[in-house]
This record gives sequence, C-alpha cells and structure tokens, in this order.
Amino acid sequence: MNKMTKLPVAKLLMTIGLMLTATLAIAHPGHGEHVSNGFLSGLLHPLMGLDHLLAMGAIGFWSIRQNTTMKRGTPLFVVGGMIAGAGLAWAGVSLAGIETGIAMSVLLVGVLIATLAKLPTAVGGTLVALFMVAHGYAHGTEMTQGSSLLLYMAGFVVATLAITFVGRGLGTAMLKADNRITRALGGVVAIIGGVLAAG
Repeated sequence: MNKMTKLPVAKLLMTIGLMLTATLAIAHPGHGEHVSNGFLSGLLHPLMGLDHLLAMGAIGFWSIRQNTTMKRGTPLFVVGGMIAGAGLAWAGVSLAGIETGIAMSVLLVGVLIATLAKLPTAVGGTLVALFMVAHGYAHGTEMTQGSSLLLYMAGFVVATLAITFVGRGLGTAMLKADNRITRALGGVVAIIGGVLAAG
C-alpha cells in the first residue's frame, strides 16, 4: 500500500473515530439540556439509524465512480434533498410510506453500487435528491419539541455531509481494489435495504 492510498484510509478512520467519540460522549447523562438546543439533536439523529448511515454513506461511495459533475454535485443533491424533505414535514405536508421509501433508498443505492452503474447527472442527481427527501422528512418529523429549527437543521446537515464524505473516502480507497469487492459491498447494502423494507 503506497502513501497515497494510506492517506484517504487514515482520514476515513479518523473521521469515523471522531464521530463515534462524539456520539458516545453525548450519550452520557447530563447532556440533555445541551441536546435540547437543536444542533446536537440534529447532529446525532442521522448517526443513530442504520438506514440513514447506510443510505448516505452508500451514496457517497457510489458517487466517486460517477462523471465529474455528478461526483462534485452529490453533496449538494444530498443536502438539498434533506432540507426539502424536512421542510415538507415542518410545513405539515403528509407523506405516506416514508419508512418504506427510506429502506428502498438503501436497497436501490446498494444495487447501483453492485452493478457499478453510472448515471447522467440529471438522472443521478434527481434520484439522490428524491432518496434524501424521504430521509429529510423523517428528520423533520422527529425534531425534539422546543428545539431551534435552524440549529436542528444545521446539525443534521453537518452529520449528513460527514457521513457522505466518509462514504466518498471509502469509495476513493476502493477504486484501486478488485471491482468484485465493491460489487459485494453493494450487494450487502442492497440486502440490508431489502430486509429493512420487508420489516
């Protein structure tokens, strides 16, 4: 493994470690009053669900193999979809089947990874944004009462970007690996999505 390969992997492991450390620290008693301000609540919400972690991380992973515009635009599509979904929830718009939509986003991104699918920016960006609308809607409906809307939104945007970039880091590291490993990872993600959808 050369130095260029070690660097993204080291950054990836450090990011995961920091995210887990922050989550564990906030999990201790006595932090409730800080979570109520919204930011930490929004920050932790995406980190606490396997479906959210897999979808955002897998989208970041998949985006690395896309065309330059799609690759660069993916974080914007992810955040835009999240904010749009949360906005619908806060506006009182009722959307049915959100949990199924979230599970299906995990399944479909897994399929995209497993098949090494490359999509035009218009198609890929729309698909990613639609996936994230479901996740954002869930975040919006689960905002703690009394939280600051702007702080809560800032929290989940930061967490969403962090997870997406961890996925991109892993995707970059895997570019030099055997494609069968990437296909297998995509298959695992798709199976988990299927199990979540069936549940």
